[in-house]
Amino acid sequence: HVQLVESGGGSVQAGGSLRLTCVASQRANCMGWFRQGPGKEREGVALIDRAGSISYADSVKGRFTISLDNIKSTVDLQMRSLKPEDTAMYYCASSPTTTGPSLSPSAYNNWGLGTQVTVS
Repeated sequence: HVQLVESGGGSVQAGGSLRLTCVASQRANCMGWFRQGPGKEREGVALIDRAGSISYADSVKGRFTISLDNIKSTVDLQMRSLKPEDTAMYYCASSPTTTGPSLSPSAYNNWGLGTQVTVS
C-alpha cells in the first residue's frame, strides 16, 4: 500500500500563490492532485506520469503547474493567480496505470488525507 503525505496548503488572498507537495512511500507511474470543494464532487486538477505526460483541468490551465521528481517520488503543484473557486481540500493520488494521467478519480487507488486550500 502506497502512503501519500501532502503539505503546503493554507489560506491566501485571491491572486496569490501556494505550492503543494506530496511525498509517496513508493514510486508510482501516475501521480497528481485532485480537489473537492464543499458540496462538490472530487475532480482532477493536475496529473502527471513518469514519462512526463500531463493532464490539467481546464479551470486551472495557465495558472497551475505540476512537476514530478521521479527519484524522490514527490509531486508538486505550483498554484498561481488563485481564485475563490479554487477553495477546496486538495488530495494527492497515485496509480500504477500505464495508460496516461487520467483526470478521473476512479483511475487512482492510493490517496492522501488531503490539505486544505482556502482563497478569499
